[in-house]
Amino acid sequence: MTQDNGDLDGLVRKRIRALRVAQGWSLEELAARARLSQSTLSRIENGHRRLALDQLVTLARALDTSLDQLVETATDDVVSSPMIDGAHGLMRWSLKAEPGMSVVRQRMTEPPPESPARMRAHPGREWLVVLSGTAILLLGDRRFRIETNQAAEFPTMLPHAIGRAEGGPCEILGIFDRDARRGHQRGGDSEGRIRPAP
Repeated sequence: MTQDNGDLDGLVRKRIRALRVAQGWSLEELAARARLSQSTLSRIENGHRRLALDQLVTLARALDTSLDQLVETATDDVVSSPMIDGAHGLMRWSLKAEPGMSVVRQRMTEPPPESPARMRAHPGREWLVVLSGTAILLLGDRRFRIETNQAAEFPTMLPHAIGRAEGGPCEILGIFDRDARRGHQRGGDSEGRIRPAP
């Protein structure tokens, strides 16, 4: 990147400073983490030093972000539409910020399985919120009742299953990391299991 005051150049410099401030770090602290001198970092943030790729990579690591996120430009595709899997009653949205993550909306019409043998465990992490009705989450040997507008988050290495509570269907919105999504895709669409669309 050149030393001009172009939009991207200025945006990256502001982002570096904003991320540093958000972490509560001084110039000295971030400079030490990035193995740069404090004066070099100050000049980068203030636009008095050219942005070099190797320094951006180092700064991204020190700020616990990726180079892509550090240099990404504003996009016009803020609003997205879901992919619809009518056969399984699912709507799925992909999250751009975290590659491989998915958001799934599903209507649960069956109670969770009664047999612990039908619960699944796989790598990953899941988060879900009940949009309407009441859901029952089986997690290991525990049973959770999740009411409308309540959420649950759990590691998927624990055997788990979800279904509706007595009294009728429920609708949930789930967020799956890459590993959890793969685990559910391999597991098929058995009742009591959330199955993201491929």
